[in-house]
This record gives sequence, C-alpha cells and structure tokens, in this order.
Amino acid sequence: MAQAAARRLGSRVTSGLVVASTRAPVPDRFELIVGGHPVPTADSERAGRKALALAGSLAPRERLLVLLSGGASALMAVPADGLTLDDKRATTERLLKGGADIHALNTVRKHLSAIKGGWLAARAGGACDAFAISDVVGDDPSFIASGPTTADSSRFEDALDVLRRFGGEAAFPAVVVAHLRRGADGQIPETPKAGDGRLSDATTTVIGSRRNAMAGALAEAGALGYHVLRLDDPVVGDARTTAVSHLRAVLARAAGLGRPACVVSSGETTVHVTGGGKGGRNQEFALAAAELLPWAGGPMALASVGTDGVDGPTDAAGALADSTTSDRATAAGLIPGRFLSDNNAYAFFDALGDLIRTGPTGTNVGDLQVILLA
Repeated sequence: MAQAAARRLGSRVTSGLVVASTRAPVPDRFELIVGGHPVPTADSERAGRKALALAGSLAPRERLLVLLSGGASALMAVPADGLTLDDKRATTERLLKGGADIHALNTVRKHLSAIKGGWLAARAGGACDAFAISDVVGDDPSFIASGPTTADSSRFEDALDVLRRFGGEAAFPAVVVAHLRRGADGQIPETPKAGDGRLSDATTTVIGSRRNAMAGALAEAGALGYHVLRLDDPVVGDARTTAVSHLRAVLARAAGLGRPACVVSSGETTVHVTGGGKGGRNQEFALAAAELLPWAGGPMALASVGTDGVDGPTDAAGALADSTTSDRATAAGLIPGRFLSDNNAYAFFDALGDLIRTGPTGTNVGDLQVILLA
C-alpha cells in the first residue's frame, strides 16, 4: 500500500512511516518499523509514538494519509497514560486465550490506548484521509485496527463489560481495571465520538475485505473447472463448534451442485484456550472438521487459512484436512480428540504434513475456508 501511494502521489508525499510484521522494501523518505502481532512489542510502541509524532507535525494545508490493514492494533500501540506495554500485552493475551472476538478485543484496546479509537486523527487535527483493508467481519471502520482515525461509539463501561465476560476483572492487571473504572466514572476523557471537532476533516474508507479474497478463490476454482458456491454469511464463533455446523451446512447447500465442486466461505472464528498445546483458529477449525469428513458421502477436502499467512502463534497460515485424515492419523498413532482437547492442532497437522505454510502475505482480510467435493 505504501509503495502504491508513493507511486501515485510522488513528491507530494514529504515523509512516511511503514509499520509491518516483517521487513520489506519501503519507498524513499519512508521509515520502516517492524512491530509485533498478535501481541504488541516494544517496537510496536515505538511505531505508535512515531505515528503520533508524524500526525502532530502536519504543517498548514498538509494532510495525513493513513493506509490500514488487519493486524495494526498490535503492530502500532501506545499505552494510555498510567499504563505500560506489559499491561496491554497481558490484557490482550488473556482476552485472546479466553476466546474474545475482534469486536470485544478492540473495544478494550481502544480504551487502553493513546492512538486507537480516533486518537491518531485527533492528533492530526482532523486533516486525515484513511483507507483500510478490513479483517473485521462487518467491515466497521471503528474496529479495523481499533479505529485510529474513526470516531468511537464504545465506552469505558463497554470495555469493563468485556473483561467481566472473559474471565472477570480479577483475571486482568489491576492497573488496567483501575484505568477503565476511572474512565467509566468520568475521570478520564472518553475516546473521540461522532461530532468531535477534532475529527471534522477526517475520513476512513474501506477499500478491501474478505469478499475480495472469496472472489479471487472462486475465480481460480472456476478456471480450474470446479462448480463453485459462495457462502456470504461470515464464519464466526468458537472454531471447534463452528467447524462442525459449517461443514453440515456446506453439505446441505452443495447437495445439488455439480461435481467437482468448490465451496468458499470466510470470516474469523475464535479459540477458547484451555489446553497447553499450540495452534491457531484455522488449525483448530480444520482439526474439528477432520473426523466428520469420511462421512461426507464422497471424497472431500477442507482448508482453513489466515489470509495474512499467520495463524495464531505459529509459522503456519492454517491446515488442510481431507477424507483420509482420520485413517492416516490412526496409522500414525494420533488421536484427533486428544489433540483438540489440548488445543494442539499444530502438532497434529505437522505430524501428518498437512500444515499450510505460505509465509506472511503482506495483507489481512480475515480467514478463508475452501472446501472441495468430488
């Protein structure tokens, strides 16, 4: 995105900052900072503070151009006054393990931050144009990257409610709970809301989403000779339970479809971590579906992947399961249910050679599921 903007705008860009999860070439006059994802690092904070400084340095008649992709909530972080990066990290990790979806997670993030929830645009005095590639189901700009350029409709009390739903206040750092309580009591200013004059000249436009990934997959499948079916309803909820219901829905919807068939869906599930294993939501989704595939009435394969090439704290984008997975697992002495109970889908699919490794893709529009039926 930065390269394209630099080509289009040329010398009109006086300086810039790229915050990414990996090192990559950047345009002249741009600085690169590699932040952390899905949990922020010290460089994430350095990147966030650099972005705020850049916004605050605008000269009269200059504008701030912000290009956002999924993952920016962690890549670019500035703790609110009185909080540390460790406080935010501990809170993020607890919410992720508790199965919080992106809306719940980012509601909290916005109220622990000095850059999210509209604060970046506020620092620029409203002279800001943002273009976002969405990894958020529903494409609400105030939740993409935790909405650094958008008015925020959530409040401190909403953030407290999230903590209560995902473990209770005692499960989170005391300083975080105290901060949110002070905000709820009106002792700390709320995030900028609709009508705030500091955002009067700020716009945010969504220019890409999960639907673009689905369209690309469907076009490729059609070119390969598959009969295609697109499921627009987002795939959300707990990965292991959603996988089962989704698979049943696919079989019902594809019953009258010619063969070979390709069914494409997308969304973003969650994982409630209770075991000690390793994996991500896409790997857990594929593992939960694996035991049902032999009963599909014919050869069937399922892949679930993160479009950013990263699934949880692993080097895999996701995993592939097919009608032979259960038999191959049995032959290898692997019991799928045990791996699922331990949230250890990575080890299961790694042993079978069925992890999908793409490396970082440079963008993020959520998760993609592709199901093939012969």
